Amino acid sequence: EVNRALYVRNLPFKITADEMYDIFGKYGAIRQIRLGNAPDTRGTAFVVYEDIYDAKNALDHLSGFNVCGRYLVVLYYQQTRMQKKMDTAAKKEELKRAREHLGLDEEEEEA
Repeated sequence: EVNRALYVRNLPFKITADEMYDIFGKYGAIRQIRLGNAPDTRGTAFVVYEDIYDAKNALDHLSGFNVCGRYLVVLYYQQTRMQKKMDTAAKKEELKRAREHLGLDEEEEEA
């Protein structure tokens, strides 16, 4: 679904916010850039444009763009997809706690 927010993957870990503004700012006014800094979100970012047409233009031009030898993956942000990932992680954690509480080991389950 087309929207103003883009999700960017495969970024170099050392990229700075200023470099992101240089790359993505060519396609329109940017409202916000959020770089992933946790171990599981490094190399990703959210780029939010002021105008939906600017976001579409950036997606069209920057998907596959080479930055420091890495090819960017630029997608429209989809909240439902992100929510599913969070729900799955929460369910796995809940299952882990239940196994610990009941004294079940994963090795016993496999046997």
